[in-house]
Amino acid sequence: MTLAFLCLRRTQKRQYSPRTYLSTLRPQERTPPLPSGLFNWLGAFNKIPDSYVLNHQSIDGYLLLRFLKIATVICLVGCLITWPILFPVNATGGNNRVQLDILTYSNVAPGAGNNPRYYAHCFVAWAYLGFIWYMIMREMIYYINLRQAYLISPLYANRLSSRTVLFSSVPGDYLDEAKLRAMYGKTCKNLWIATDCKALQKLVDERDKVAFMLEGAETKLIKLANKARLKSLKKGGAHHEEESAGNNVDMGGESGSAAARWIQPKDRPTHRLKPIIGKKVDTINWCRAELERLIPVVEAEQAKHRAGDAKFVSSVFVEFYTQGEAQAAFQTTAHHLPLHMSPRFIGVNPDEVIWKNLRIKWWERILRNAATIAFVVVLVIFWAIPVAVVASISNINALTDMVPFLHFILNIPPVILGVVQGLLPSVLLAVLMALLPIILRFMAKEGGMPSLARIELRTQNFYFVFQVIQVFLVTTLASAASAVVTKIIQSPTDAPSLLATSLPLASNFYISYFLVQGLTIASGALLQIVGLILFKVLGKILDSTPRKMYKRFSSLTGLGWGTLFPIYTNLLVIAITYSTIAPLMLGFATIGLWLLYFATRYNLLFVYNANIDTKGLVYPRALQQITVGIYLSIVCMIGLFGVSKAAGPAVLMAIFLVGSILFHVSLNSAIDPLLYTLPQSLDVEEQSLLALEDGNTNGYTKREGRVSNSDATLKNGNDTTHTAGNDLPPAPHKKPNIITKWLFPNKFTDYQTLRRLVPKGFAEIEYSPEIEQNAYYNPAVASPTPLLWIPRDEMGVSRQEINHTSKVIPISDELAFFDEKGNMKWDEDERPPIYREKIYY
Repeated sequence: MTLAFLCLRRTQKRQYSPRTYLSTLRPQERTPPLPSGLFNWLGAFNKIPDSYVLNHQSIDGYLLLRFLKIATVICLVGCLITWPILFPVNATGGNNRVQLDILTYSNVAPGAGNNPRYYAHCFVAWAYLGFIWYMIMREMIYYINLRQAYLISPLYANRLSSRTVLFSSVPGDYLDEAKLRAMYGKTCKNLWIATDCKALQKLVDERDKVAFMLEGAETKLIKLANKARLKSLKKGGAHHEEESAGNNVDMGGESGSAAARWIQPKDRPTHRLKPIIGKKVDTINWCRAELERLIPVVEAEQAKHRAGDAKFVSSVFVEFYTQGEAQAAFQTTAHHLPLHMSPRFIGVNPDEVIWKNLRIKWWERILRNAATIAFVVVLVIFWAIPVAVVASISNINALTDMVPFLHFILNIPPVILGVVQGLLPSVLLAVLMALLPIILRFMAKEGGMPSLARIELRTQNFYFVFQVIQVFLVTTLASAASAVVTKIIQSPTDAPSLLATSLPLASNFYISYFLVQGLTIASGALLQIVGLILFKVLGKILDSTPRKMYKRFSSLTGLGWGTLFPIYTNLLVIAITYSTIAPLMLGFATIGLWLLYFATRYNLLFVYNANIDTKGLVYPRALQQITVGIYLSIVCMIGLFGVSKAAGPAVLMAIFLVGSILFHVSLNSAIDPLLYTLPQSLDVEEQSLLALEDGNTNGYTKREGRVSNSDATLKNGNDTTHTAGNDLPPAPHKKPNIITKWLFPNKFTDYQTLRRLVPKGFAEIEYSPEIEQNAYYNPAVASPTPLLWIPRDEMGVSRQEINHTSKVIPISDELAFFDEKGNMKWDEDERPPIYREKIYY
């Protein structure tokens, strides 16, 4: 797959490097193109810093890359800590294991004579898990400072979403503009009380459905006429070519008269009003008549909603003049009754709002949360059955002992048996888990989450629980239990010791799993063979209008943060849990995670687009989830020491467990208040930096909406350097070496330093009065009548159709045309008439 990627990326530019040239991306959003050779692009690729994703795409993408790097470093350092000590300790343990099992904990024979070896495992676990705790704390500090630097900078502080607070579960007597303005006084700039748009949404959907049906029918009519023209040219030569020029077409003539020169009336697009038994009508004429009826009705209903003459639902968006005022309202209890005007949200992008969830009342939210969580719990319990069956395949010999009629499997060739036993369980497990994201996102949505970002965060929690329980714990226990189930049946009292000796052996499954993730999944992510086939094959079959062609061409692959982070987090949890039980796994984890980092880095820079912005909140959540691996490792070691009757090491690990819990609680109490709010002291810090940008080193300057048109360019990836386009001087400390930078994150990754990473001139943060007025209306209220887009032809058919259809609905044939073979095309280097500039809410 890697070789196929290296070859295809040279020719399939749209599939493997669309971010380098798509006209729908602003110049500052594009990535510099790479050389087109087989391998010469690697040097230029490595020179692009990860911070390029931060400055040109999203903070979430940058933090995903940082998480994979940190995970790789954790595993690499784990190898350096565990291998020199635990490999010789395990190898000489005297329990007569063979092959790779000689390097695991299971090769240490139980008994008092081996107690010193158990102390080695204990203190190595202390050292390694303590290092991980420090890394988590360090990254939490880094994230807090990076988040604050981004959100307080003019690039984000001036955005509409940064100044707008969403209040949910608003009681009926507060769904009143005068009362809300009285609450917030002169700080309130605009407010939008959400309305019930169910009926209006049906009208808008019907209008758009008819409009696009008309667009498809017009396109089909033009295609048929053009096909007939080409056929005529082949038969008639120059005379027919002159006839087909379309110069004599009467634009104001009867509708369809230009097309009638080439096709019969019976060949015009038609459809039935009801399936099979309905009356057959001319699609173009019927759609025009329907739109003449629907458009005025929709516009009248939209006007009612804008005027407040509609049923209100229990959510309100309040825009403030400044980010500080919005933060003050967000951090203040809004209502005197519990659960009213709460929860509150700030930084919600209008494009990410789940509008149907805005009607949810406080009591309904409680019921929905309870019901969805209960459903996920039940799903976890019952999903364990198929996962356990898949995992048991990894130990064919034990499985055939348990189920005698499966002995025939042992007769297949050894090579195939090795594939079945080694790779098949991993592949089947990956396929099985692919069904979950759809279900979990639906549960998060039904739980009442008000935005796509919140759905991703809830899904991240749900999916991580599934990953740990199903991919890890159930698989581990099933694999270990299947190896000793016959002995357990014969001697149930020996079950703990039998499982304890078999648990390290289950690590062989995860060595294969890391290989699959690192080699197969990473190379598959680079190749994207399914996307390539869909783009090349289905595009030609399904894209029957210029709009569909344009959407397929311009739409970049999005990322679901809520289902992506848990996969990588679980890999790290597995590696940490087995770090002192089977330390060899850390080596495979290092390689696998680095390969995933490489593939993800390429795709974020050249292929993917971030459609959902969580403001980086997925990162601290993933860091918190890493602690599950620490706790599992501690508990496993205590259990193994207990079974091995090593009381001293067991007590020491129990002490470490208590210390870990106390440290974790202290860390959360310090970090949690800073995850969702911005402290007031940052205003002073930001004023100081804005003054430095103007060359004022002695005072503070307070200014609103400062942006620049200068484009950011590539610099090196060092966190202490600032991106071109920033006029800030270097960070207020000497450039640290790697050790001091790691030891003192509070100094070398502080707000003053990370603020220099924020791009200064990325985008103009300005809004027209119309955009600002409609920003937080339900899309059904603000939805304009769509502009139709049809291909232009040489016979004048499209121009005549535009002349008649434009009396009902806007329509254009610019930049879409037919080539000499009759294939429909559009100018990919230009922005089509249906293009809409991205609004940075």
